[in-house]
Order: sequence, then structure tokens, then C-alpha cells
Amino acid sequence: MPAPTVELVREALAKVNDPEIKRPITDLGMVDDIIVDGASITARILLTVAGCPMKERLTRDVTQAIAAVAPDADISVELGVMTDEQRKTMQTNLRGGQAQKEIPFSQPGSLTKVFAIASGKGGVGKSSVTVNLAMAMANRGLKVGLVDADIYGHSIPDMLGVGDSRPTQVEDMIMPVPVPTPSGTDIRVISIGMLKPRKDQVVAWRGPMLDRALVQMLADVYWGDLDVLLLDLPPGTGDMAISLGQHLANAEVVVVTTPQPAAATVAERAGTMASMLHQRVVGVVENMSYLDTGSETGAGQRLEIFGSGGAQQVAATLSERFGYEVPVLGEIPLDPRLREGGDSGQPIVATHPDTAAAQALQEVADRLTGRSRGLAGMQLGLSPAGR
Repeated sequence: MPAPTVELVREALAKVNDPEIKRPITDLGMVDDIIVDGASITARILLTVAGCPMKERLTRDVTQAIAAVAPDADISVELGVMTDEQRKTMQTNLRGGQAQKEIPFSQPGSLTKVFAIASGKGGVGKSSVTVNLAMAMANRGLKVGLVDADIYGHSIPDMLGVGDSRPTQVEDMIMPVPVPTPSGTDIRVISIGMLKPRKDQVVAWRGPMLDRALVQMLADVYWGDLDVLLLDLPPGTGDMAISLGQHLANAEVVVVTTPQPAAATVAERAGTMASMLHQRVVGVVENMSYLDTGSETGAGQRLEIFGSGGAQQVAATLSERFGYEVPVLGEIPLDPRLREGGDSGQPIVATHPDTAAAQALQEVADRLTGRSRGLAGMQLGLSPAGR
């Protein structure tokens, strides 16, 4: 192995990504100095902020990277903090030289698939479906972002076990909170619950403030390169659904319902609202479809506690109404572990992947990410040319 040099160590550090930004620390300007003095190597690394929650992980990663090219060296990692000017330079570089904030997912060149998870009413398990879809997509190695757009009823952080986490802020740019997954690919999460001064503080905002909150979570957050962005919408057809249609017209909508006709009828309104905003409804998920007693009694009896046919009703109505097929993406059975996973912050897709509920959720995720983006029902931004 060649004797360690500054150039060799720098090449090794180019393989170390910042744990939050997911970019090489050499590209971010975080490597302030490298000193090679015989058998001793010192790397001075600049943290983006003084209280960086990932500094221990960053120290470990830097040490391991240097040890890979200089296994016999005495390695020391010194941590400093970026100046205001250095942070501003990094922020501009991350935005591709653009100082102005913009929503990256609304740009014409964006390759990120955006799915808004909607429901007509509360209590149908929309957030449970959302967190498990995010985990299922990450299971396939996809880079997933998750926005908790349910401002009043934000529950995503607790359901992913990061309810007490706070995002790192670099100048006016916010880093999403990473959620580890069994696949090793973090889910990047942001919620208004993470931005409040106190966890128990009540959010009592009206329309304009809701719109600003959505824009902040989309434009002020550094998401990096995502394969998929999921948005957990509040139930109903209110301000947030309208704001989403204005700022992310390319978002595709998944409607969550339960089997009972009353819930299905309300769910149709959520789908119709999306179509009014020129968003494509890509499918319906039926949650709490049935209870399979086979795992408990061996009888294998399917109990349809909340009735049946709700998702089929919604899909058929919306297909007829829109003029294109809106399929039933999946039927999620009742499973106490699905509820327990939400309470403990450990989604069932991660903890019990072999259960019928987890497999049904994984199939829904695979159907969504495996499909090509259709044009039917979507606004193309074209206008008639004059003669």
C-alpha cells in the first residue's frame, strides 16, 4: 500500500457522504485541512452547525475512510464549524447555483415520482398506509422523502420513531430528519411537528399560513436526489389539497378508504378534488379490509368487519367520472401489529414483513413505483397557438 499523502487521504474522504445531506464532504467544503506528518494523519472537518446531531457518525466515517488507505496511521479527526459565508456558499451550491428558493419537484426536469396520499375522512388509516408505503419503497433501495402535510393532525414523526427529533438548519435551508430502514436506505422526513418550538404546541393556522407551511417543507428543505416523494395529506378537500394542486400539479394521488359505503362515498370526493386540480388519481387503497382469523385459530375465516366493496365502489365511480382507469391497488387486512407498529414507531413492513398486511402494503408500493407516469388527467401546461 502506498505511503499516505494529502492527495490520497482527500480521495478517500471524497467517498464519505455527509449523513444528512447525502453528498461527499469534499464537495460540500467540509474538509478544511489534511495534515500528514509521518505516521500521523489529522483531518479537520467543518460541521455545518455547531450542534450537528450527526457529528459522531461523521467522525466515525472519516476515521474509517482514512484507515482504509492508511491502516497503520495514527488518525485524528478535529471538528470545527463553518462560517456564515461558508454555509451560504454551500447552500448556493446545493441549489445548483440558484440563490432563489424553488420547489425542485415542480421543475420540468424533475425525475422524482410524487404521490399524495389522500382520504375523504379521518380514521381510515391514511397515515399508517403512508409510513408503510415509504418503508416498503425504501426496502427496494429507493431514495424516499416523506412530507407530513397534515398540519393539524401531524403524526408521521411518531409513527416512524422520530417524534422527538429536530431537523438541522443551515442558514435558511432545512435538512430532513433521516429514518433508518432495514435496507440501509434512510427515509428523509419533515413535518411541522419537527419545526414547532414545543411538541405539545397546538397549530391553529388558517389558509394562507397552511400554504406557507407546505411551501416551506417543499422549498426550504434540502431533499437531494429522491426517487419518490410521498405527501401525507390531511383528510378532506380543504386548503392543503388546493395548495398541493397549485404547487405540485404533477403529483399523483392515491385515495385511501375503508370498505364501508359511508367512507367510500366521502373518499370519492377526495379523488374528484384531485381531478379538479388537474392531478391524476392513480389508484385506491382499501384499509381494514378484513380480519383473517387463520393465524390465531387455524380456521382461516375471513371476517369483513367493516363490510366490503368500498374500494371497488370508489375505483368504479372515479374511473367512470374521469374517463380513465382508476384501479384498486390493494386491500390491507386488519392486523393488530399494524396499529402497534404505528404506536411504537416501527412500521409493520419493517418488523413483520411476512404478514399478510405487510405483503399487501409492499405490493401496493411496488405497483406505484413500477408504473410509468401517465398523462391522462394531468395538466400539461400547453395553450393553443394563435393562427
